[in-house]
Amino acid sequence: MTLRTDRYQDDDQALPPTAVTGERLRAARSGLPWRAAVTRYLAALAVADLGLTALAVALLVRQEHDPVMVTALAVAAGLGLVLAVAACRGYRTACATSTVEDLSSLVRAAGVLALASLVVHYLGLAQVPRSLFFEALALSLLLAGLARLVARPVLRRLRSRGTFLRRTLVVGPVDGLGHLFDVLDEAQSRGLVVVGVCTPTTDDIGSRSPVLGRYADIPDLVRTLDIDAVVVSGGAMEAADLRRLGWQLAPLSAEMLVLPSITEVAPRRLQLESLGGTPLLGVTLRPPRPSLWSKAVFDRVLGGLLLLAALAVIVPAAVAVRLTSPGPAFFVQTRVGLGGRPFTMYKLRSMYTDAEARLAELADRNEGNGMLFKLREDPRVTRVGHVLRRLSIDELPQLWNVVRGDMSLVGPRPALQSEVDRFTGDVHQRLRVKPGLTGLWQVSGRSNLSIEQSVRLDLRYADNWSVRMDIHILWRTAHAVLSGNGAY
Repeated sequence: MTLRTDRYQDDDQALPPTAVTGERLRAARSGLPWRAAVTRYLAALAVADLGLTALAVALLVRQEHDPVMVTALAVAAGLGLVLAVAACRGYRTACATSTVEDLSSLVRAAGVLALASLVVHYLGLAQVPRSLFFEALALSLLLAGLARLVARPVLRRLRSRGTFLRRTLVVGPVDGLGHLFDVLDEAQSRGLVVVGVCTPTTDDIGSRSPVLGRYADIPDLVRTLDIDAVVVSGGAMEAADLRRLGWQLAPLSAEMLVLPSITEVAPRRLQLESLGGTPLLGVTLRPPRPSLWSKAVFDRVLGGLLLLAALAVIVPAAVAVRLTSPGPAFFVQTRVGLGGRPFTMYKLRSMYTDAEARLAELADRNEGNGMLFKLREDPRVTRVGHVLRRLSIDELPQLWNVVRGDMSLVGPRPALQSEVDRFTGDVHQRLRVKPGLTGLWQVSGRSNLSIEQSVRLDLRYADNWSVRMDIHILWRTAHAVLSGNGAY
């Protein structure tokens, strides 16, 4: 699509900027502007790093030196950490919107300081005990990391009041913006609030945000609407037009973000290469063998520890199931695992023993997403079963499947053979990884998800899994289980 240089005429079917509505959008305009808010946050972060490091060093050396020397050492250490974090790009805009980027910069700074200390010690430039240095470094990083974690809920509250929100203009044809809007909805922590859309022609209808103009109007809209970020959908413009748009936005201090055509790929799987001055994206298609080993070890070790701890809950729960309804305490069922291989899955029984026979009479009341049967007030569930399901206690015996290697701690939901038989197209790709005790589906809505959302999350995990991702999902699972969201 060619970037046009003519203005749209009065008869174009575009909505004027005054048509932009929404409480969150009004808050974004009334609050502190994005660039000013970020500058203040990063400055406060640097001051906090300096102060906390100085405090940590002062506490460690206060008994060995006089007050003047303690102050000098504390200030020098604080400045050293701030300079190291700055050198590791820890005070850039991305760190204000991403906890991962924020904490990663601290880890990199720790490495830089540790290496610098070894060089100083080797050259004999200073006689600082290495044990004292690493104690001070560990305490400083701990305090700085805690400060960043504490700042996150504060930032969320500020966003609700209109601060730390980036007024965003979305660019692309309306019929191709669905995925981009989904991505923006999922990345709310980035603070991108859509003001409106610019399309090739303003007669497009059905947009999830007001159509404000054509591509040629982007610079004017950025100026008049105080736009902080322009997000261009993949394939919306030709390369030359995208380059010209960058030239036009440069004097306006607006960010230009381009969504690539490739989707559902974790950034760590991408490598940027140069091909005659043109960027080329390489995509890692298979996980490295060490990652497979580390996941297997992680599952078996942590799964075994969790199973031992869960026995204190499983045993009394099994007794309660056995005493309150006829039938065995455990429910055994065949599910489909890695590569389509069947395995026996174990759960605490939460239904009456005739549940399968009564399924047909309840089929027309299904509240699930089509992939599985779900009913909020299922008469087949026992009184104890309601409690077990509400707290996800019925799932705990699956830790034995994890220890055996049938399942992983994190992965797609283990499917029935009847469900696998109905899989079509890309859905089969979810069988490339072991099913999980929990997964992205668990922390993103559980039974409240549509079948499309469930499949998309399963495929996203199958493509992008990592042990670090598993740890993050397990952490979020604890909140999902305690809140009971989507559990019935």
